[in-house]
Amino acid sequence: MPLGLGIIAALTPGHWEIQLIDESFEEFAFTKADLVGITAFTANAVRAYEIAAIYRSKGIYTVMGGIHASMVPAEAAKYVDTVITGEAEEVWPQFLSDLEASHPLGLYEGGVVPVDRIPHPRRDIFRYPYVNDLIQTSRGCPMGCDFCSVTQMCGKKYREREVEDVLDELEGTTRPLLFIVDDHLVNNTRHARERALRLFKGMVSRKLNKLWLGQASINFADDDEVLYWAAKSGCTLILLGIEGETTQALKDVNKRLNLKRGVDSYRKAFRKIHRHGIAILGAMIFGMESDGRQELFKRRDFILKSGIDAIQASIMTPLPGTGLFNRMALLDRIRLNNFPDDWQHYHFMHAVMGTSKLSRDELQEIMDEVWLSMYNKENLRRLLFRTLIRTRNLKAAYWVYGANHNYGRMTLQKKINDQPGGITRNMEWVSGKRTVYLKITDYLLALLYAVSWNKMVQKFKGRA
Repeated sequence: MPLGLGIIAALTPGHWEIQLIDESFEEFAFTKADLVGITAFTANAVRAYEIAAIYRSKGIYTVMGGIHASMVPAEAAKYVDTVITGEAEEVWPQFLSDLEASHPLGLYEGGVVPVDRIPHPRRDIFRYPYVNDLIQTSRGCPMGCDFCSVTQMCGKKYREREVEDVLDELEGTTRPLLFIVDDHLVNNTRHARERALRLFKGMVSRKLNKLWLGQASINFADDDEVLYWAAKSGCTLILLGIEGETTQALKDVNKRLNLKRGVDSYRKAFRKIHRHGIAILGAMIFGMESDGRQELFKRRDFILKSGIDAIQASIMTPLPGTGLFNRMALLDRIRLNNFPDDWQHYHFMHAVMGTSKLSRDELQEIMDEVWLSMYNKENLRRLLFRTLIRTRNLKAAYWVYGANHNYGRMTLQKKINDQPGGITRNMEWVSGKRTVYLKITDYLLALLYAVSWNKMVQKFKGRA
C-alpha cells in the first residue's frame, strides 16, 4: 500500500478528482488526466520515467516525489516537469496552487516537516486488495547506518506523532493485518518506553484486534513490559535490523547500536522476544566490504542457528544518497552504473558491485547458492516448527511460514522453473523424490490448517 500517496491525496483540495494506479495489481493503460503524480523506489525509477514520458508526449503535466526523486532530483528533473524532494506536507498544496495559476516551479524542496502537519491518509483511494493496512507513528531515524537513505530523507531527529492521533487513525483502518512502517519503532531515549506503552495499551483498550508487524532495533527487547503490551496489542512478527553477526561486519555498515550492544547479545534478545510469543524477522545483509565466500556461508549458518524465524537476506546495494553510494562511486567500485537504466537492478537481489574479496559475479553466484540452502521447502518447514516451539504462537508460525515463502520466491525468481535443478513456486525441488520429513510434516500442516490456520486465513480475506 503506497501510504505516501494516501497522504498526498489527503493534502489535495476537494475539487481535484483522484485515481490511484498501482502496477503491482493492474497493467498500466493511458488515462486522461490534468496532472500525473508519480512516486517510485530506486528500482522502479526507470518505469516511472517511462510513464512520465507517455504523459508528457501528450502535453499532460507530470510531477514526481518519493525517495528516489529526493536523492537524485537533477536526474528526475530530466524526465518530469516538477520534482518534489523530501516530505511533501508543506509544499504539495503550494505546488497545486502554483499549477492552477499556471506558474509551477521545476523544484520544490519539502525538507523535514513537523509531524503535527501529517494528515490521516485518504484510505478510500486504496482500492486494490492490499494484504496489510499501513500506518506511520513517527519519522526520522538517529541511527545513520551507512547503507540506508532514511536519515537523508527524513532526518536524524526522531519525530513522534501524538499517540492519541495515531490511535484515532488506526480506528479508521479496516484490514485485520497491520504494518507499522516506522523505521525505528521504539526510540532509544528515556521517554521511549512510556510512549511505546501508551501506544500498545491504547491499541488494547480501543479493542483494535489487529495482528501487526513492525520494524525495530535490537533495543526492542530491552523491556519485558513493553514486549508484553506489544504482544497483547497484536504484535506477532517484528523485523529487527541485525545486518551482520560479526564485529567487522557491523563496522562495515556503521551499525552503531548493534556494535555497542555486541554480537553476543543477539541470542539473549531473541529469546526474550520469543517468550512473549513474538516471532523475529531478521534483516541480514550479504556482500559487505569484508565479505568473502567463507563469511557469507558463516552468516547463513548464524541465521539458521541463532533464533531468527523469518529471513530477509539481501545483497548490499549502494542506494543513491547514502554514504555507501558516495564512497563506492568515488572508488569506482560500482559495476552497474549506467544510470538511470541500471537502477532497475537496485532491488537488493542483484549484485551491482563486489566486495574486497569477491567480484560482482562471484557474489551473485554465491548468493544464489545461499538462498537455495535457506529457502528450500524442507528448511522452511524446519523454521516453521522451530518458531512454533519458541513462541508457542500458531499465528506467528503461520506468518513466518508465509513470509519465508515470499522472500524465497523473490530471491530465487530465476530458479522457479520446470527444469532439472529448478524449484517450484512452493519452494520444492523440481527433480527428485520428496523427503520423508516433508511427507510427515504434510500431515502436521494439514492438522494446523484444520485446527487454526484456515479460520485465520478466512478472517484475513474478510470472509470470517
